[in-house]
Amino acid sequence: MKTMITFIFASFLLVSCVRESTATEDLMEMAPENAILKYSGNFMQGPYGNNVNGKAEIYEKNGVFTLVLNENFTISNGPDLYVYVSKEQQPSQFVSLGKLKSVNGGQTYTFTGSVNFDEYKYAVVHCQQYNHLFSYALLEKK
Repeated sequence: MKTMITFIFASFLLVSCVRESTATEDLMEMAPENAILKYSGNFMQGPYGNNVNGKAEIYEKNGVFTLVLNENFTISNGPDLYVYVSKEQQPSQFVSLGKLKSVNGGQTYTFTGSVNFDEYKYAVVHCQQYNHLFSYALLEKK
């Protein structure tokens, strides 16, 4: 019985976070002009097999940091997707940068406070509503 309940719950999470039928647009947001690339990493597939492609890059200009998902970025659609920087792949200690703007195309997220990137070394796309990891990128110093 316990196995059956676990299976039903896991199935619900997969169905709930895999697809959402919302229209998206191709974005072409880029890093601020004359910004310096500080960290970069390729997005990896989350534990439930969501499709993902692209790179996360953190740029700095005049003390302001910006996370850029490059123009090749694509990810499976889902409800309530957010962008975080996190201490771990599965975010429990993280800084939220807001809702994912699009499931494809370049997009930017500006940090409103200071972040220690030696500790917060993952860029993460996460389904907040169902606590489901869609993708992560290990941010390495450039």
